[in-house]
Amino acid sequence: MFTGIIEEIGTVLSHGTGELVLECPLVTSDANLGDSIAVNGVDLTVRSIGESNLSFDVMNETYSRSNLQSLIEGDFVNLERSVTTGTKLSGHIVRGVVETTCSVSQFREDNDSIIASYQVQPEYLKYIVMKGPVCIDGVSLTVMGRDQNSFSVSLVQYTQENTNLTRRNIGDQINLETDIFARYVEQILQNREN
Repeated sequence: MFTGIIEEIGTVLSHGTGELVLECPLVTSDANLGDSIAVNGVDLTVRSIGESNLSFDVMNETYSRSNLQSLIEGDFVNLERSVTTGTKLSGHIVRGVVETTCSVSQFREDNDSIIASYQVQPEYLKYIVMKGPVCIDGVSLTVMGRDQNSFSVSLVQYTQENTNLTRRNIGDQINLETDIFARYVEQILQNREN
């Protein structure tokens, strides 16, 4: 489990079939084999540890639902270590289970903030509500706008400087994890109808 508060921007050192190696000195500093690390919001398990890098196995299912398959050497990724009993829950409860990707449709300046908009398929957009939580590329954000095809979030200066979100381009695929509680409510209501 994670909070969606990014601790470090890592750099892709290599990416081959089923293996991802990241340069990430902060996250590596106390990593153990088998630890869960959110990489662009995807919960991956540490396979090996170097001096300042970590190696992960990546399954085909993960590639099919996330943007990890398109990573190349030098790309930046958002990183967060898993929650411990001493961790503050500053963001929201993030599972690290990316459901799909959405695409960057617009960046618009708003004083010191940037309003970022993302297009998403309707089957996932229904779980995104105004002022509710959403997790994009592992970052916990609050929805500030929503229409029939997209949603928007505000990226404050700290988020701009400490995540990879403003380094993205229009059309880039971004990992999306919607609110799990909305999914539970939907399933409970569907089961009542049956």
